[in-house]
Amino acid sequence: MNDPAPPGHVHIAPYESKDNRVCRKVKRNEFIMSIFTIMQIKKASYLISSPDYEKCPPPNRPEYAFIGRSNVGKSSLINMLCQSDKLAKTSGSPGKTQMINHFEIESTGERTEGVSELFRWYLVDLPGYGFAKVSQTSRRRWEQMIEQYLRKRENISMVFVLIDSRHSPQKIDLAFLDKLRTWEVPVTVVFTKTDKVNQRTVSENVKQFGEALKKTWQFLPQFIVTSAVKKHGRQKLLSVLHELNLQWEGA
Repeated sequence: MNDPAPPGHVHIAPYESKDNRVCRKVKRNEFIMSIFTIMQIKKASYLISSPDYEKCPPPNRPEYAFIGRSNVGKSSLINMLCQSDKLAKTSGSPGKTQMINHFEIESTGERTEGVSELFRWYLVDLPGYGFAKVSQTSRRRWEQMIEQYLRKRENISMVFVLIDSRHSPQKIDLAFLDKLRTWEVPVTVVFTKTDKVNQRTVSENVKQFGEALKKTWQFLPQFIVTSAVKKHGRQKLLSVLHELNLQWEGA
């Protein structure tokens, strides 16, 4: 797995156009309208919870992992993305996710204009890191499980790291992202809970987070701002996931 934008690589960042198609920025001041429309998730179901990466399902399809500090709103975001209130378990008590949880997803989207195809992929809900009230032994076991999974699971196409937009940059988040950079894991940063504070606060915290990352990152990962309550950022996430599905299949 490679750095988000290694030297010599042209970073392609999808964004949403007014007619709901996906555009890609290819080079400075040049935009090409993609023929691909945003994906639609047709089916999402729980598959298995695994205690380590060796017991995960066969790595025969693209896999997208979601992780963040405890109580960052990960389950709510996953449920919003898949339009299912009960897919990922939500709880007011941090630390409820304790294993590698796989969900089977089926989505449709265009590979060629006017032709919709079915894509199958895995969504993974990983345990949160941070201040969950668990024993030191359990916390260390989680850390080892997550590290082994992130470094050795060969079909990970992207890790979405969730950051609480209500707060200024936190050392624990920056340290975790720096580990991913060192491990050469592909990363997208997703800011959550933007409905809980005003837009000015969100914008300032996102800006500060980017500035903090620049101290160790040569090329910043993509940022996506979301709200599970208002469903903000859902189409952006779907467009990124569909683009990655196409890359997996060699489109």
